[in-house]
Amino acid sequence: MSIKNECISVITELCDVAELTKGDILVVGCSTSEVVGSKIGTNSDPDTALEIYEGIMSVLAPRGIYLAVQCCEHLNRAIVTEKECVPFSERVNVVPQKKAGGSLATVAYNSFKNPVVIEEIKADCGIDIGLTLIGMHLKKVAVPVRLSTNKIGNALFTCARTRPKFIGGERAIYDKDLL
Repeated sequence: MSIKNECISVITELCDVAELTKGDILVVGCSTSEVVGSKIGTNSDPDTALEIYEGIMSVLAPRGIYLAVQCCEHLNRAIVTEKECVPFSERVNVVPQKKAGGSLATVAYNSFKNPVVIEEIKADCGIDIGLTLIGMHLKKVAVPVRLSTNKIGNALFTCARTRPKFIGGERAIYDKDLL
């Protein structure tokens, strides 16, 4: 199966399991080096990034779900997304590149209609392809999501969804739809 098709399958399952809806944000951290079988940060691959981006967007766009792509550590894990997703966020001035931001962030920046880079986001759900550490960009409280597979290409991935915090103690009644 191609990388693009693997992404379509994984992102479809993740959206369904996490019950994402229009307007939600999915954050993606990705090491294309890991996807192609190399050590993280050693073999950034724009062609693989394009396959991943196209696969993810083919699922998210029709559902109205926003994509937020985490840059690599060289850009302090900044986020690339559509301005429409974060209209009131403070932008930073940087253009992701293959070796400073990473291939997927670069592809997203060059593919979005109106890209912006921001320092942080609080996403509803996320996938971490190549174990790049996306937790800082998820809302509280993150809940692990186990899918039917745990690899895209040669890279391990992990997923999480978020839920609202429980407050109120033993007398509280909780909305089961928000669990």
